[in-house]
Amino acid sequence: MLEIIPIKSAKRVEIMDITPEVQNIVKRSKVREGICLVYSPHTTTAVTINESADPSVKKDILNSLDRIIPTSNGYSHSEGNSDAHIKSSVIGCERTVIIHEGVLLLGTWQGIFFCEFDGPRVRRPHVKIMEG
Repeated sequence: MLEIIPIKSAKRVEIMDITPEVQNIVKRSKVREGICLVYSPHTTTAVTINESADPSVKKDILNSLDRIIPTSNGYSHSEGNSDAHIKSSVIGCERTVIIHEGVLLLGTWQGIFFCEFDGPRVRRPHVKIMEG
C-alpha cells in the first residue's frame, strides 16, 4: 500500500510532525505486523525521527543545522538553495518504522518529522506499508 501525505510548508525552513498522518495510514492499511517506510522524493527536504514531546528540540535541530550548514557560504549551485540540498543529504530522505499490533513501534517520546529546507512549498512525502 502506498499513500501520499500532502504538505504545504509555511516557512523556508521548518520541521513538521507527521506522526498522526502516518499512523492513520497504517490504521487504514489494516497491517498488523510489518514495516512502514516514509520517503520524501524532494531534494531539499528530509525525514527524521526524534523527540516529539518538547518543541524546543525541533528548534535546536534547525539552529544547529544552520550553524553547521549556513544559508549562504559561497556555494557553487546557482539556485540559492545549496544549504537545503546539503541539509537534506545529512538528515536523509527516508525512515523505516516497524509496525507491531497495528501501530507504529516508536519510542515513548519519538515522532516522525518532515523537514522542509527550501519552502514554502507544496510537498508530497510517500508512505509505503509492507506486511510481513
